[in-house]
Amino acid sequence: MKLIRYGAAGHEKTGVQIEGVNYSTAGFGNDYHEQFFENGGIEALAAYLKDNQDKLEKIDDNERLGSPIARPSKIVCIGLNYADHAHETNAPLPPEPVIFFKSTTSLTGPFDNVVIPKNSVKTDWEVELAVVIGKKASYVEEAEAADYIAGYVLHNDVSEREFQLERNGTWDKGKGCDTFAPMGPFLATPDELSDINNLSLWLKVNGETMQNGSTSNLIFNIPFLVSYVSQFMTLLPGDVISTGTPAGVGLGFKPPVYLKPGDVMELGIDGLGSSRQQVVAYEKN
Repeated sequence: MKLIRYGAAGHEKTGVQIEGVNYSTAGFGNDYHEQFFENGGIEALAAYLKDNQDKLEKIDDNERLGSPIARPSKIVCIGLNYADHAHETNAPLPPEPVIFFKSTTSLTGPFDNVVIPKNSVKTDWEVELAVVIGKKASYVEEAEAADYIAGYVLHNDVSEREFQLERNGTWDKGKGCDTFAPMGPFLATPDELSDINNLSLWLKVNGETMQNGSTSNLIFNIPFLVSYVSQFMTLLPGDVISTGTPAGVGLGFKPPVYLKPGDVMELGIDGLGSSRQQVVAYEKN
C-alpha cells in the first residue's frame, strides 16, 4: 500500500494512492500515527480497502499533500552513511553510524515551501531514504529488523551548515529548523519496493542535477541501522530513521553552493515518488 495524508496543515485527513490516483480513507477513522502502527493499523487498513475500494472517493488534484505520517515521537538521522558524501565533506568514514536528531516540528509536506531560517546563509539539501518503524523496537537483532519496518518514505534532510558545523555542540541545531523535514508524497509498505538495497535517489536544484546516487552504496544497511539505533533508544511505532545522503550536497562544492529564496528543489527515489519544494525567506508571523 501507499499511504498519504492530505488537507490543510495540522488538519490532514488520511488516504491511499492506488495506481497513481489518490483516494480518501477518511471513513477509516484513524490517522497514521503511533497508535495506528502499534495497533495493527496497516492490516486493518488493508482490510478496509478490500471491503471499500469501489466506494473510495478520489481526492482533488489541487489538494495539498501533507507528510504521509503524523508527527512521530522522534526523527532519527544517520550522518555520513555514503562514502562519497563523507569524502566530499572531508570527513573520515565513520566506524559506527553517526546519529543525530531532527526536531519533529521540522516535519512538513512534500510540496510545501522550505523556509530559510532567520540569519541563515548556508541552507543546504539532502535527498534521503527514510524508514518508518512499525512496532516498538528495543535491542532488536539485525536478522529480525525487517519485522519492525512499516514502510519507507522520501525525505529531504534540509540542513543549515553554519548552525550545524560552526556554532559548537551537536549537529541538531542545524537540522531541526521549521520546514527542514519534507516527507512524502507517500509511505510505501515494504511489498511495494523490489529491492531496498538498490534504489536510485536523486535531487535537482533549479532543474540541475546535484545528487544522483543509489542505496547500494550505503555504508551501513537498513537492517543494521534499525538494530543499531534500537541498542541506544526505544523506537516507537511511527518513528523515522533517515538513512543518509549521497554526494552532491551544496557543502561539497568548491566553493560551496547554498539555497536562496526562489530556488526550487526536486527529488525522488525509485518506488517512492518525487517531491518539490520552493525555497522562501523567513518572515516573522
